Parts: sequence; C-alpha cells; structure tokens
Amino acid sequence: MKEIRVCFPGGLRVDAEVDGRLIPTDQAVEEGGGGTAPEPFYLFLASIATCAGIYALRFCQRRGIDTRDMTLTMACEYDEDIRLYRKMTIDLKLPHGFPEKYRGAIIKSMDLCAVKKHILNPPQFEIKTS
Repeated sequence: MKEIRVCFPGGLRVDAEVDGRLIPTDQAVEEGGGGTAPEPFYLFLASIATCAGIYALRFCQRRGIDTRDMTLTMACEYDEDIRLYRKMTIDLKLPHGFPEKYRGAIIKSMDLCAVKKHILNPPQFEIKTS
C-alpha cells in the first residue's frame, strides 16, 4: 500500500510527503493563499502531462532518438456550464529527425500513461476520520 502523508504548514499551504519527498502546494494569491507553490489541481493536470511525457521520453531513449528539441503541451478545455475540464489534448512536438515509422507507436506509448489509466478506470474513494 502506498501512503501519502499531508501536513498543514500554515496559511493555505497543504504539503504532501511521498517516499520521503516533499510536494508543496498553495492557493493563488487571489484565492487567499501565498502563491508559493502550485495549486493541488494544477499538480493533477501536470501529472497527466508529465506522465505522457515520460512515456515519450523513454520511447525515444530506448531507440536512441535525440530528444533535445522535443516538447509536449497539454491544452485543457474548460466547460463553464459544468465547471469541469471536458477535454485535454496532449501534443508532442517530435524532435528533429524523428523517424516517421515511429509516429503512431510513440502515440500508443504515451497512451499507456498510468495517470490517464486511473482517470479512465477510477479507484474507489473512502473518506473517513480517525
């Protein structure tokens, strides 16, 4: 079982400790926070993009493809009516000289992202106090 410990160091900061590493969060200044760290939801969005990114990076590394000019962006389309993001488009800018024969394969590789898989197959949540 993986355990994440959360502490409340002051203001609107809520920090998590995972495997001995601290992940700080804060709220934006306009929301009453200090703006010292990303908001928790932005970490969630970033986890999707960086997960796809690590799959793309490893795909290239395993094939000896130079990734110096490779970039990835994720555009998030927000629906004001339901106040949720409806669509996330991940766009990988392939590095110069990327072999055309691998274009479909790298997309399939990024599609294996564990974060995305958990969104598509959500875990059960239990919230309690002790």
